[in-house]
Amino acid sequence: MLICTFLPPSSPDPKDESCLTHLFQSFDDPNKNLRNWSIPTFSNPCSDFNSNLAGATCNNGRVYKLSLQNLGLRGTISPYISNCTNLQSLDLSNNSLAGPIPVELQYLVNLAVLNLSSNHLSAAIPPSLAMCNYLNVIDLHENDLTGTIPPQLGSLARLSVFDVSNNKLSGPIPASLGNRTGSLPRLNASSFSGNKNLYGYPLGPMNSKGLSVVVIVGIGLGSGLLSLVLSFTVVCIWLRSVEQKRADEQEAKIPPLMPDY
Repeated sequence: MLICTFLPPSSPDPKDESCLTHLFQSFDDPNKNLRNWSIPTFSNPCSDFNSNLAGATCNNGRVYKLSLQNLGLRGTISPYISNCTNLQSLDLSNNSLAGPIPVELQYLVNLAVLNLSSNHLSAAIPPSLAMCNYLNVIDLHENDLTGTIPPQLGSLARLSVFDVSNNKLSGPIPASLGNRTGSLPRLNASSFSGNKNLYGYPLGPMNSKGLSVVVIVGIGLGSGLLSLVLSFTVVCIWLRSVEQKRADEQEAKIPPLMPDY
């Protein structure tokens, strides 16, 4: 009891404060949905299990969940999000956030849910997300992501939801994600659809749309060349026939020679 008496009360984590401060500064909040996100609150975002911030959930004085979906937020995602080291769920879906997915998310080692869907995020999917071993959900659909799907993400043994549909991804779907075996949850085609240059199981083979253009051009060039050859051949045959006809006519005009006696 004496020991408990002298234990200090739970205090705010300075890393949470840095995380929240920089995150708010990277956002543009035109609808003022984050009214109580202010510097004084960032220094004390949690009171044990109670949150002092809209959209934040606390556990034992630490922020462990951020639910900021559908708030009309603009701007980017600050790399300082990695300072919220106790974060287990990050949902920024249905906003207008742009820029890349921070590679610093790899430091959120407790992260289980990552939902960044329906934004304007661009660039490639960071392979370093595979460092978040507890990830159950990666939802990135409806963005402007480019590049290939990192095969490293197939190593996430707990991953049950993976959605990258309706982006600008290209290349093959890694077998470690598209054709999962054993006890790993299988992903269907809808998780990858809407990416024009993405191919492989569970989608179809290499997108033939681009190849069809090459084929069409090749057929067009081949047809043109064939037509040119045929036309040249016909003209040559016609010219030869005309020359032969003239030769025959000239030969017919020459009088026959008188025989010698």
